[in-house]
Amino acid sequence: MKLTRAELARYVDHTLLAPTATPADVTALLAEAEELGTWSICVSPSMLPVTGGNGHVKIATVCGFPSGKHTPATKAAEAAESVARGADEVDMVIDLGLAKTGNREALVAEIAAVRASVPAPGVLKVIIESAALTDDEIVLACQAAEQAGADFVKTSTGFHPAGGASVHAIELMARTVGGRLGVKASGGIRSYETAIALIEAGATRLGLSGTAAVLDGVTAEGDY
Repeated sequence: MKLTRAELARYVDHTLLAPTATPADVTALLAEAEELGTWSICVSPSMLPVTGGNGHVKIATVCGFPSGKHTPATKAAEAAESVARGADEVDMVIDLGLAKTGNREALVAEIAAVRASVPAPGVLKVIIESAALTDDEIVLACQAAEQAGADFVKTSTGFHPAGGASVHAIELMARTVGGRLGVKASGGIRSYETAIALIEAGATRLGLSGTAAVLDGVTAEGDY
């Protein structure tokens, strides 16, 4: 697969979720996203609303982050507040214990609660921490996300010690949702080669914090 720099940039949620982030950091993130041409920026809920900019960059945030060990009502309230404060997209973390124990009913219920707080055209992505799950658990989590009406399944928060995105997980997630949902790869994507491998495996969105370095790989590869 060959993508131009601009084409690759449109896959990207340009991300800043560091606990030390300041409003000035978010302003700089938005300016860089506009310069690079990314799809969105992704920031913590406390950084909303994001003001300024040219309006071409979507605003994403997180919910139940990073542990997922919040009640469904808490996650739903957090998501609703974020939407009210200007978020176009919400990336929620599931309760991994529900996936580990096979409690599909409860998993569907918590995702559906957040979905109700992020009505269309808002986009809901479901973070499953794929590196911490078995293949069967990944399939269960993806099926629950689809049943609950999510728009994307997403590999990772980038904060879990088990790791981030892998080609295997993306292939499995993409096969499970069958093109009916988007698939977001995030966590540990630091090179052009890794980004392309994940897209070839089925990723339709990428969560990157080092976006410029990844995009610079297009030129380094000499493709364009």
